[in-house]
Amino acid sequence: MEEVLKIDEDAEILYADNLIGRTAYENFGIKYLFPWQQMVISNILEAYEYHKMICKMTAQQVLEFNKENTDSFCLGRQIVLLPTGAGKSLCFQIPALLLDGPTLIVYPLLALMTDQQRRMEEGSLRSVTFRGGQTLEERRVNFEKLKNGAKIILANPEVLACEDLLEELKTVGIKHIAIDEAHCVSEWGDSFRPGYLQLGKVIEKINPPVITAFTATASPEVLSRVSQILFNGEAHVVRSESDRKNIHYFVKKAAAKKKEILYLVKNELHPMIVFCGTRTKAEDMAREINACFGKGTAKFYHAGLEKSEKDFIEKWFYESKDGVLCATCAYGMGVDKKDIKTVVHLEPSATAEAYIQEAGRGGRDGSVAKAILVWSPEDSVNFGKYDSNSRQAAMKKFAETKDCRRQVLLDALGAEQAVCSGCDLCNSRNSPEKKKSYSDWESAYRLIKRHPHFYTEQDIEMKLFENMNKKSRAILHKNIWEHGDVQNIIAQLKETGFVRIDNGLWKNRLVATGENTLEK
Repeated sequence: MEEVLKIDEDAEILYADNLIGRTAYENFGIKYLFPWQQMVISNILEAYEYHKMICKMTAQQVLEFNKENTDSFCLGRQIVLLPTGAGKSLCFQIPALLLDGPTLIVYPLLALMTDQQRRMEEGSLRSVTFRGGQTLEERRVNFEKLKNGAKIILANPEVLACEDLLEELKTVGIKHIAIDEAHCVSEWGDSFRPGYLQLGKVIEKINPPVITAFTATASPEVLSRVSQILFNGEAHVVRSESDRKNIHYFVKKAAAKKKEILYLVKNELHPMIVFCGTRTKAEDMAREINACFGKGTAKFYHAGLEKSEKDFIEKWFYESKDGVLCATCAYGMGVDKKDIKTVVHLEPSATAEAYIQEAGRGGRDGSVAKAILVWSPEDSVNFGKYDSNSRQAAMKKFAETKDCRRQVLLDALGAEQAVCSGCDLCNSRNSPEKKKSYSDWESAYRLIKRHPHFYTEQDIEMKLFENMNKKSRAILHKNIWEHGDVQNIIAQLKETGFVRIDNGLWKNRLVATGENTLEK
C-alpha cells in the first residue's frame, strides 16, 4: 500500500518506498519523482538486494531460485530510455547515496564529466574523476577519497581501457556501473570511439552487482546493439513514453539556409540554439547573426575552443535570456539550460535519434519549445541516397512527410502512437485559413514556372536578388541577400531537377520541368 510521506508543509510525496523519497528530498530538494524514475531506482536497489541474497546461497539454491524466477537472469542489467530532460541523472545519483559502495558512471565527454562533478559537489555527492593524462599522485588522491567515502566515480571509456586502473578499481567495491548516453556505444563504438566496444570487457572485469545503461533516444537497431555489447544481449528494457509533448516540430524549406536563420532569429523566441554541421559553419553563422542584429547577439561553440573559452561561453549562454548560440553537436549531451525556447538545425542530424537528442535541448523547464529543421533541395538529394529503411533515411521522411512529423520521429524509435501536441503540418490542418508562405527556392521555382523560357540564369538571379532584398527590408530593415545566395538557389533547383536550361529553340532560357513539381 502506498503511503504519503510528509516532509514539510509544502512537500507531500507519494512513494512506494519512503527511503527513495526522503533521499531525493534531503539531498537534492526534489519533492516529486516521476514514476519512471521511481521504477528505475527501485530496480537498481532491488537488484542489489537480490545480489546480496544469492551471495549467501549455495550454488544449488541459486539454481533452484532462478528456475522459479525465470526473469532473474537479467535482474540488475537494464537499459533505460528516458526522454531528454526527464531527470535520468537522479536515477543513478539517488542509488549512489543508498548503496554501500561507489557507483561508476561512464560519460562520453570530458566536458560533461567536469560539469557533472561540479554539480555533484555543489550538492551532497562526493565524487572523483579519472581521465587521461592524470599523474600517479592525482590517481592516488582519488583512491584515497574513495576510501574516505566518495560515492561517485566519473570516467570515460578510453581511460577505463587502462589495465592498471581497472585492477585498482576492482578493489574499491563498485556496486553499480551506469553508462550515460549509452546510444554512443552504437553510434561511436564502430567508428572513432572503439573504447565503447570494450565496455563489455570492463563490466566483466569489475563484475558489479548492477549495471544500467541510460539514453534518451534509441531505435530498435541501436537498442539491440547496445544490449549485445554491454549485456551479451540479455537486458531488461525500461522505456518511458518517448514523446516530449512540449517540443513542437517545424521544418523550414530554404536553399539559402543562413538567410533563413536570420529570419528565424528575428521572429522566434530566445534563448535559441542553432546547431551547425561544422566548426566553420558555427563561426560563420554567429558572425552573420551579429552583423545583422548587433555584436554580442550570438556566440559560437565547438570542440576546437580552449577550455577557458568554452567555460566563458557556457556561462554566458546559461545566464542569457535572449542569446543565440551557434554550436556543433559538441554542445549537447548533458546541457542543463532549462529555458531554451527554440532549437534550430542549420543541417539535418545524421539520424532521427540524434535529431531528437539535440532538439530535446529545448523546453527542459516544461514550457513549449520549437524545434526547427532547415531543409534544402540539396538535403533531399543527399539523404535520398540512403536505403529507405535506414536510420538516416528517417530524416528525409521527417522533413518531407505530409502527415505528422512527431509520429515519424516516434516511429523511428519504435515508440508509441501519439496524438500530436504540435507540429507545423498538424497545426496547419487545424488552422486551414492560414495563408501559405513560400520558401526562397519555391518562390524561384514558381517564378520560372509562370514564365517559362523567359529568364536566363542571369535574368532570374537579378529578379530574385531584388525580390529577396525587398522581403528582407520589410522584415529586417536591411538588405541581407548577396548574388551568391541567389546563384546557390538556382544551382540547387537545377541539381534536383526542378528546373533546367533549354538548349533548343529557347536556348539558355530556364524552364520548370514536369518531373518535379511543388504539387507532388
